[in-house]
Amino acid sequence: MLQTRHLTTRMAEAELDRLLAGAHHDPHAVLGAHPVADGVAVRVLRPLARSVAAVTADGARIELAHQRDGLFTGLLPGAEVPAYRLHVAYGEREESHEDGYRFLPTLGDLDLHLISEGRHWELWQALGARPRTLDGVQGTGFAVWAPNAQGVRVIGDFNGWNGTAHPMRSLGSSGVWELFVPGAGPGTVYKYEIHTRDGRMLQKADPLARATECPPATASVVYESSYVWGDAEWMARRGGEDCRQRPMSVYEVHIPSWRPGLGYRELAEELPKYVADLGFTHVEFMPVMEHPFGGSWGYQVTGYYAPTARLGTPDDFRYLVDALHGAGIGVIADWVPAHFPKDEFALSRFDGEPLYEPADPRRAHHPDWGTLEFDYGRREIRNFLVANAVYWCTEFHVDALRVDAVASMLYLDYSRQEGGWSPNELGGRENLAAVAFLQEMTDTVRRRAPGALTIAEESTSWPGVTRPTYEVGADGFGGLGFDLKWNMGWMHDSLGYVARDPVHRAYHHDELTFSMVYAYSEAYLLPLSHDEVVHGKRSLVAKMPGDWWQQRANLRSCLGYMWAHPGKQLLFMGQEFGQGEEFDHDRGPQWWVLDEKWPAHRDHRGIRSLISDLNQVYSVTPALWQLDSDPAGFSWIDGSRAEDNVLSFVRYDAEGRPLVVVCNFSPVVRTGYRIGLPEAAAWTEVLNSDAERYGGSGVLNPGVIVPEPVSWHGRARSAALTLPPLGTFWLRPVPDVAEGDDE
Repeated sequence: MLQTRHLTTRMAEAELDRLLAGAHHDPHAVLGAHPVADGVAVRVLRPLARSVAAVTADGARIELAHQRDGLFTGLLPGAEVPAYRLHVAYGEREESHEDGYRFLPTLGDLDLHLISEGRHWELWQALGARPRTLDGVQGTGFAVWAPNAQGVRVIGDFNGWNGTAHPMRSLGSSGVWELFVPGAGPGTVYKYEIHTRDGRMLQKADPLARATECPPATASVVYESSYVWGDAEWMARRGGEDCRQRPMSVYEVHIPSWRPGLGYRELAEELPKYVADLGFTHVEFMPVMEHPFGGSWGYQVTGYYAPTARLGTPDDFRYLVDALHGAGIGVIADWVPAHFPKDEFALSRFDGEPLYEPADPRRAHHPDWGTLEFDYGRREIRNFLVANAVYWCTEFHVDALRVDAVASMLYLDYSRQEGGWSPNELGGRENLAAVAFLQEMTDTVRRRAPGALTIAEESTSWPGVTRPTYEVGADGFGGLGFDLKWNMGWMHDSLGYVARDPVHRAYHHDELTFSMVYAYSEAYLLPLSHDEVVHGKRSLVAKMPGDWWQQRANLRSCLGYMWAHPGKQLLFMGQEFGQGEEFDHDRGPQWWVLDEKWPAHRDHRGIRSLISDLNQVYSVTPALWQLDSDPAGFSWIDGSRAEDNVLSFVRYDAEGRPLVVVCNFSPVVRTGYRIGLPEAAAWTEVLNSDAERYGGSGVLNPGVIVPEPVSWHGRARSAALTLPPLGTFWLRPVPDVAEGDDE
């Protein structure tokens, strides 16, 4: 009888060899409890254990025999699997815990079907590490997609980083591996150990980890949110009117360096008030997703589902978003689906073979950043990214995603030499799979996260970036479906113009006016971002020609022009007070230049006061934002005065109410400069970048300006104005002055 029982419970040697090698696809079929002819066979793999016993609910203790190499086997009485716990002795220490191999899979058939189809829009609810309770037992369900693996094991602090005892099972043809580990809960540190088809063992972080160790450590961390949101009113109304018809003024922030040393919760005490006081409507965070190298500023992501642990927990980041919403500030997060780094612990050759990246090296390697591109043609990869976009907009209440480097995704020959790329199936250079992915992403975010926006950083003339996906253009492609697109052309031309000495600007006047040729081809956001103040490009004020006064005047005039130009606007931190140095991610903004002890503090405070006033006037002036994407919202007064370095135009709101904008990019004060004006009895200056409070010379147009019946610029009435040196000013009608009044 003893010999029979031993044979009944004994595992086949070949099967045990596969288990020990980490190459078994279905460990649950041989481990755990299984009815056999003469009872219930129990097999437990504990390589370092001295002894293992199974203790049933009625107190019966069955000592398991050691077969070899940590496999313990035994036979429980009865025909049904009873409730039991394992008592495992390590030296003088004994532990008691549940047997994870007695539980059914934590993923259902619907999950696996949706994953295989590439349409699981809440992928984080199926894959990754999820604390849960099964049959009254608390633990964590681990699930990872690794279709090319021979075997996968979970390793972590709960098993001494020895995965022999925790092999995962393969769930059919889905490519998903799964295991429930009793007793593993929030805070557990883990990775996956992957046995490749060529016999290597890889240790990989979880692609869907909700939290990570703080870099340079690279393991994943089991996390369960307990955060209670307080922004229900904000979330209910963020899906309101079209973003193109409402004000949007964005303050771009690199979170780790805005106030170096502060975490998410400390930032929540300072950042919302600062941004609100300056009148910005949104903040844009450079990537907050986990990344191994701080010097990448987050643009080389390894943990797509985890906020960086450098600044706190995921719930700490939720607290920051909540605080911003409480201050009336929307949150935009930079999102990087264009590429990922080659770090061995992350997505690169995840299961030993190209998986997240294309197999063709001509399409896999991104030449600009030394990284890898995603395989947008594989449905599981598209699902991973699309679900990730939804995740940030729903789980973290992010209001918009600014999608980085879209151009590099759209073109197969992007930054590649001839012969270094392969055409699409139609023989063209367009990445058709990337186009389909971007369309799927924008549509899915719009559907699954109502009110959340998508914004494209797209630097080419690809048509229809902000056109609906269902509208097919002349190029045969549907639109990409983004809500807004960064206007990189405006940025390049405008900065190129103002960086020139005024004596040369007359020959480059079209750099200021050309943007209106294409201003309504897309819905635009005008960026003066971090990209323009790094890598030797100098800060904004340092780009300007002339002495210190002229540099500041040029910057103020440029900002006045920017805020008045059709399109939303974005300004990078530190530029709101004209800091002189480039962005330094270690030191952050030069806050000390605002201190009274700094000799030029009034100059910097003046620029910050201008930003505050620009935002204040902008927010209450529909002419500056209501028709940003409609040609009816703009008309030139005179865009051709190149020899004077002057341009003037009108912005209109939906009811036809005008705002006049005049820019003088010459250091010369121009008196009696006649400007044709729209129909209005009188005008007043509402903002002037040369005001003394901004650090200017105080050349203004005070009081009420009454136009004369002198035809000018094709308009029936005009006024002789004073143009401040290197200044921009805005005029608006005086509502209570009737036609013919003198004042």
